[in-house]
Amino acid sequence: MPSFDAVLEPDLIQVRNAVDQTAKEVANRFDFKGSSAKIELADKTITAWADSDFQLGQLRDVLLAKMAKREVDPRFLEHGKPQPAGGDKFKQVFTVRSGIPQDLAKRITGAIKESRMKVQASIQGDTVRVTGGKRDDLQAAIALLKKHIDDTPLSFQNFRD
Repeated sequence: MPSFDAVLEPDLIQVRNAVDQTAKEVANRFDFKGSSAKIELADKTITAWADSDFQLGQLRDVLLAKMAKREVDPRFLEHGKPQPAGGDKFKQVFTVRSGIPQDLAKRITGAIKESRMKVQASIQGDTVRVTGGKRDDLQAAIALLKKHIDDTPLSFQNFRD
């Protein structure tokens, strides 16, 4: 039977490149000279440090601009709250979302069931597999998911006939 997988996977190489470019720009920008502003990527967590809350906002804006330039959707980032990090420093943690959480998977399967299309959706770990009898039905399901699930950057893989 034809099927495809709905997944939530960022291009981690491009995320790393965006963080590296952000670090370079922060090191060279005039408004960051003499400050201890920096940004690091560890596993799937981006941590930003700055001297003030305003600089932290500037650092976040630079990061989002670099990610957009590298065609990484900014919705992959979960923004943590800016927190004091000792002294006059501030810290903010961004988590790179990967894998469909359970509540989103239930929303996806619910949207497909409500549409009364001739396809079935099943949750398989951190992906949602959609199967159907015809290729046209699957393409209609992809269009439906793009329309209804607009708060996360879903991608569709393993399209099989």
